[in-house]
Amino acid sequence: MKVWAIADLHLSFGVKGKEMDVFGPRWARHHQRLKEHWLEKVQKEDLVLLAGDISWALHLEEVLPDLTFLEELPGTKVMIKGNHDYWWSSANKIRAILPPSVQIIHNDAVTYKGVTIGGTRLWENPEIDFEEYIEYIKPPSTVHVHPHVDTEAVRAQDAKIYKKEIERLLMSLKQLDPKASKRIVMVHYPPTDPSQKETAITKICDEYAIDYCLYGHVHNLKEGSPVNFKRNKTTYLCTAGDLLHFEPLYLFTMGEG
Repeated sequence: MKVWAIADLHLSFGVKGKEMDVFGPRWARHHQRLKEHWLEKVQKEDLVLLAGDISWALHLEEVLPDLTFLEELPGTKVMIKGNHDYWWSSANKIRAILPPSVQIIHNDAVTYKGVTIGGTRLWENPEIDFEEYIEYIKPPSTVHVHPHVDTEAVRAQDAKIYKKEIERLLMSLKQLDPKASKRIVMVHYPPTDPSQKETAITKICDEYAIDYCLYGHVHNLKEGSPVNFKRNKTTYLCTAGDLLHFEPLYLFTMGEG
């Protein structure tokens, strides 16, 4: 079994007006390219880890075509929530509509063939900075982008949500299988930045002996940005789809190494 990862699929088969090509050539035909690369690389017995922003759907009924798209691709898929996954409601409601090959992490953990995975969405952390590595692309006037608002009230609210997400992550990691040979954390927001500074997440990864920490969320990264690195015993990997050119990223093969 090979293990792969990719985040920020931003599928929109069930909603109109959410085509991603308006955000530049990196996103042109992105779901077709994703499917082509996926079929080239991933086998039925493989595991694919999806670190959030799966779909633009707002409601469960709108996400069904996107889940069908994933179901028709080979491999077992395990995913977490991203900041744009507004369709993501209670775990019970989501699991009631999930196709057989798709699983979610929601305040719990998933173990599959010796790989145990925990995670949570995370949230904004003003101490984590990617500014110098992002190539900004101005979207057309027809695309509404919410401006970033930086006030004390917003920062206080962000800090409250971030603290809650830490609690969710710890709740998840306490359910990791101690017998598993590989331990993985998925977070949607970056756990640290290219400076590799210590954060609450890096401390947790150290404490729980995490082998891989996967994240997404950061888009339009310049080629060669130092966003993948090993810190202590944990390998940190940015798996944002546009950074990967929508090719699932190979992590390892179970039984090797």
